[in-house]
Amino acid sequence: MQTLTKWLNEGYFHKHSFAKNFENNVFVKQAGDKTKPTLLLIHGFPTSSYDWQPIWDELTHHFHLVTLDMMGFGYSDKPTDFPYSFDAQANLIEDVLTSIEIQQVHILSHDYGNTVTQELLARQVDAKQNNSSRPFEVLSSLLLNGGIFPEVIHPILIQKLLLSPIGFIVAKAMSYRAFKRNFDDICHIRIDELELRKYWQLIQHNQGNRIFHKLIQYMKERVKHRDRWVGALINNQQPMRFINGLEDPISGRDMLKRYQELINQADAVSLERVGHYPQVEAPELVLEHAFSFWKSHKIINGLASE
Repeated sequence: MQTLTKWLNEGYFHKHSFAKNFENNVFVKQAGDKTKPTLLLIHGFPTSSYDWQPIWDELTHHFHLVTLDMMGFGYSDKPTDFPYSFDAQANLIEDVLTSIEIQQVHILSHDYGNTVTQELLARQVDAKQNNSSRPFEVLSSLLLNGGIFPEVIHPILIQKLLLSPIGFIVAKAMSYRAFKRNFDDICHIRIDELELRKYWQLIQHNQGNRIFHKLIQYMKERVKHRDRWVGALINNQQPMRFINGLEDPISGRDMLKRYQELINQADAVSLERVGHYPQVEAPELVLEHAFSFWKSHKIINGLASE
């Protein structure tokens, strides 16, 4: 387990302008050989890029890794006036990848990050239909637990409260104890408390409680743009796999079943006795199924290093 200080010191801050006269600091981290394929790791809600720490070192043997804390998360700025839409987060990712001259990426995403991936794939589909260019091409996608089909999401109580008219009060009043209780509910294999306290520290960084209720609005956005983002998965022509912890009460068994129903020749992996955070709960299993996917599509040579 890495300390947060080490994780922070290994990254840097990128200046992102989402509108005229609005510039924010975004935490970015890279590792691995830049001559190897680039793997972009996109985190979920309400955590940060630190979620990838359990599998980070192993992935560096095979990829040039790029991750970031999206706006409102982790070490990145958390302004009250940012739109906090998936469109804005996708713009941020395009800006970061353009700044480091990345033109092709493979994606590994989780939860909220899955919908950002869906928006990036939708833009890729749009570009092909309109015969227009894109700043980079997504060559493959690996999705972990997340609400990719809003019709089968089962939100937990805290999500419903944050979405309600009193969401801003709930956000300000949230304690570590309540945060831990919710994580214990959504993770079948409980996350070590030392790690949970790091997650909580990152949520509170830059006064994150102020915008918690703004971030959760993504649940409404998923419903509004459902056809676009589900269509991006259905129409995606590049390799794609869904790895799903079945014991996830939010996006577990029903989400996997829906994926298999809607995606032609669906490549889906079920993880028994794993919950909403498979990369943290069962990192070895995630690596096993991720490497088998990348190897089968000749994205990397061989399996994980011995």
